[in-house]
Amino acid sequence: MDFGPFEQKINVGFKDKRLLETAFTHRSYLNENRAPGREHNERLEFLGDAVLELVVTEFLYKKYPEKPEGELTSLRAALVNTQSISDAATKLGMNEFLLLSRGEAKDTGRARQIILANAFEAVIGAIYLDQGYAGAYTFIEAQLFHKTDEVVEKRLWQDAKSRLQEVAQEKIGVTPTYELMDQSGPDHARSFTIAVFLGKEKQALGEGKSKQEAEQDAAGKALVAKGW
Repeated sequence: MDFGPFEQKINVGFKDKRLLETAFTHRSYLNENRAPGREHNERLEFLGDAVLELVVTEFLYKKYPEKPEGELTSLRAALVNTQSISDAATKLGMNEFLLLSRGEAKDTGRARQIILANAFEAVIGAIYLDQGYAGAYTFIEAQLFHKTDEVVEKRLWQDAKSRLQEVAQEKIGVTPTYELMDQSGPDHARSFTIAVFLGKEKQALGEGKSKQEAEQDAAGKALVAKGW
């Protein structure tokens, strides 16, 4: 795999090219492509996650000197959640460079979103080791900081259920309700499907490994469906 085009896209020339290859290597790939000395990206992801949190914390601390700790924590969570960083990874075309097993390569939706988010954090870890804190800061600044004003303006730091309830009450005077539609799987791997309603009208179906997760998923989809 030639990672040169990705280096050009992010304007980072790696001194140690192996770091970048490792950042894109999913654990499943090594199960099918064993090679001495080759690593998957989980350690880099661990490092990158910490660097990402520190960089975003520093940025928000300086940008919003008047905001209390609790709100800054919520803003940070909105900027670095799986949805946000997987979207950033998608815009960078990281899908094209992922090294996955044949089975993982077929995954779409939430599974691929998580893989992309993990790879994004691994790339941050790789940049940090290769270019230092300043290099990691510059990368994160380019990919995420521009989202901050929208997060604040649209109150995206709220969880989806809270946001849907607030907007629905404001716009149409209705409080959303949730109904369990289906549950399946063994006790240790249960899957729930929940519908969210505005009045009697079903807005969206959400899925999750818990009822709370499915409700959040449904609320998020309802916000998109309503253009809110």
